[in-house]
Amino acid sequence: MCSITQHILTDARGPVNRPTRLKCSGNRLLALVALACAAALGAGCGPARRPPRVYPSPPPPPVEAPVPGAPPAEEPPAEAPRAAAGGEAIASVARSLQGAPYRNGGSGPEGFDCSGFVQYVFARAGVALPRSVREQFEAGIEVEGRPRAGDLLFFAIDGERVSHVGIATGPDRFVHAPSSTGVVREERLSSSYWSRRYAGARRIITPG
Repeated sequence: MCSITQHILTDARGPVNRPTRLKCSGNRLLALVALACAAALGAGCGPARRPPRVYPSPPPPPVEAPVPGAPPAEEPPAEAPRAAAGGEAIASVARSLQGAPYRNGGSGPEGFDCSGFVQYVFARAGVALPRSVREQFEAGIEVEGRPRAGDLLFFAIDGERVSHVGIATGPDRFVHAPSSTGVVREERLSSSYWSRRYAGARRIITPG
């Protein structure tokens, strides 16, 4: 460091001021100046850090208020349950039982009557049907036009009331358990005997 000392000398004629020598190290002074400049540059010239910018969240969508007096919104109708098998599968099961014996009141492979046969075939497909011919005539929907595989065909044997039922295997064929032949068999709907006694068809299996 530099220091200036002043010695006040007193002689006989009075005090004499004599400046002392400046004692200063040149290299040390330069180092101090450089350090001060570096500190000033670091404080004033360095890049300033900006605080992170906060973006506001988008507002939630507006909720529509119900209009007073307006009817409530209608919900979409639920789909009707569908059977586990289609009409062709029903017809296939019916054909596979050809030759099974007829038995009045029977509802199994050991012996069928007409409505017991129909109930058994549909049960194999996972569809529950009532037991009697008249109850089965109330099931499903009425068929307009030619029947198709899986439809129920009804006959009025005495010409007045429905008393017999079979399962259509196509537009002109059906499988049933008639008492006249004693076995389950397939016949033509257009035959003279059955066409005269045909009373209508009901559809249990709807197309998927």
